Amino acid sequence: MEFQTLLLQVGQALSGNDVQALVFLCTDLLSQDLSSVGSAEVLFSILADQDLLTAERPHLLSELLSAIQRPRLVRLLGLSGPVSRTIPPYRKLLYDLSEDITEKEMKQIKFLLREVLPRKKMEDNVTILDLFLEMEHKDLLSSTNLNHLENIMENACPMWKKKINTFKAQNGFNERSNSDRRLLPPAYFSHPLAQGVRTYPMTRSPIGICLIINNYDFTKSPKRLKNREGTQIDERSLESVFKWLGFETQIENDCTRDRMLTVVQELRRRDHSQMDCLVCCVLSHGQEGSVYGVDGEMVQLIELTEPFNGLQCASLMEKPKLFFIQACQGTREQQAVPIQADSPAPCSSICSDAVVPAPGDSIPASADFLMGMATVPDYAAFRDRDLGTWFMQSLCQNLVQMVPSGYDLVSILTKVNDDVSQKSACRGEKKQMPQPAFSLRKRVIFQIPTDPPPHLP
Repeated sequence: MEFQTLLLQVGQALSGNDVQALVFLCTDLLSQDLSSVGSAEVLFSILADQDLLTAERPHLLSELLSAIQRPRLVRLLGLSGPVSRTIPPYRKLLYDLSEDITEKEMKQIKFLLREVLPRKKMEDNVTILDLFLEMEHKDLLSSTNLNHLENIMENACPMWKKKINTFKAQNGFNERSNSDRRLLPPAYFSHPLAQGVRTYPMTRSPIGICLIINNYDFTKSPKRLKNREGTQIDERSLESVFKWLGFETQIENDCTRDRMLTVVQELRRRDHSQMDCLVCCVLSHGQEGSVYGVDGEMVQLIELTEPFNGLQCASLMEKPKLFFIQACQGTREQQAVPIQADSPAPCSSICSDAVVPAPGDSIPASADFLMGMATVPDYAAFRDRDLGTWFMQSLCQNLVQMVPSGYDLVSILTKVNDDVSQKSACRGEKKQMPQPAFSLRKRVIFQIPTDPPPHLP
């Protein structure tokens, strides 16, 4: 009741323009049309329904009020606390630009847009935030396409140029080419979200533990498995990316079967109540439904996931558990369909993590799990001795490129699938297709880091 009273007090202190600004800033966070939201109380109720604003997690409210320059209200209501970075920088950029618009510039902007937007959007009561939303609906503006905005800036609002350039520099901005856009539907770029899909909270610091199990040295294995050259590159990339995302990383090298299970049990017994997520990355040889310890003994994937279900690890209940597995799921090699392909990588540098396949169960039955597999069942996954594995390197690169734009994890993994599927080796004959499987109930959207993204190979 006290928190509801606080929200009511905030709503009473805000003007109509303030409410419109808050709604605009929440556009990428909520899974429904917000055009009919006319009060702060309605907006706060929607945020609460999607677990984005609760008495235990009031930090988004502080971030929203700070974004619209109401620090005194934050202070008077005692909302100070951990800094939240939930609002995408792109959305903040647009709001900041809207605050610098004069009445004269607004008229010039509407004049420049009259050929591409409906006439009713040229009326006097239409705000610059309304215009931005309409441009997004028309696919003229997005977090990866600022061309139209920059054209307007050059003619009507030259003061915008510095802010846009700063945004690009801080977020590693790289506008997608037309060929990229042909690969993915328009919905991928304009963020229309499915109705009713909630988002897991990601506001704690650290967000959670990221365990990286990296098995390289198989010289003592009776199965004569080869050492996994290039896996150290994956380890460094994963560590730097998940640290950048706000995780506490834990690295375990060259684990036997028993050591892998011990590490998992130790992690299960930790208190995760002050964390929002768990990540586990396994780099090893494998076969369908399992990975190998460096002693050549198999570990079923369900032995790695089951300890973190709601019954065995209560502090991770209803929180996302994300597993990324770089290991073969068989010995077959996917063949390329004869289409025009990129130049193949030299065969001499490409390795496989395959061994003879055996049946196994790789998808956790409990809720809130995601299993990102490097390849589909029965097939091999490839590793470059000099550049790391196709799957893990694509995962790291797309996390760095797409998290700052507010993309959810399933969308990011879809892009990983696309990227890896276009790679080839041995004159274009060997291919690979990753496979994510999940029992997630909500979207996984990582907080946008304030630090510059890490450099990757």
